[in-house]
Amino acid sequence: MKKMKNLVPCAVCIFLISACSQTITEPFEADFTGNYVSYLPDAKCGECPVDTAGNPVGPECWTMVINEGSGTSTHLGNFTHYFEFCGDDLSGIYPGDHMIAYFIDENGDTLKVSCAGKVLVGRTKDHPEHVNSYWKDPFVIEGGSGRFEGATGEGMTDDYNSDQDPFSHHHWKGTITLVKGNK
Repeated sequence: MKKMKNLVPCAVCIFLISACSQTITEPFEADFTGNYVSYLPDAKCGECPVDTAGNPVGPECWTMVINEGSGTSTHLGNFTHYFEFCGDDLSGIYPGDHMIAYFIDENGDTLKVSCAGKVLVGRTKDHPEHVNSYWKDPFVIEGGSGRFEGATGEGMTDDYNSDQDPFSHHHWKGTITLVKGNK
């Protein structure tokens, strides 16, 4: 009985501490398409040597990629996105030394993200036949504004380019930790 009396206050304390937690972690998903606004060599990203016909000859060809679009998400609802980053067109590695990436939800709140990896030629067996390149890389949630201020999280991308259209197709899954009380 004495042990029970000692356990009850401990259990109550643990419950109260967890109930007062200032954050909540939930599953995060986003599906969106992007339009390649720009995909050109840029001195800010690095060199892109070309031959007399203008074809990249390497060993690297750094380009500035700007991708804008829209989609839907568990926490953003309908949103737009803006990605600006450097990528090596020959190896597929991104983002190089530069990345700006964020989503803007229907209330105007911004969720900042980053990701890095490599675009691969071809498709996986799970992709549709028209996929010509893909990337499955980790992403990180890095805060934002409004209800996303102080947000953190992570997950994986499942993205591809297609022979059927000029857009990038994005399917992100992971978790997001939000600060309670942000609106």
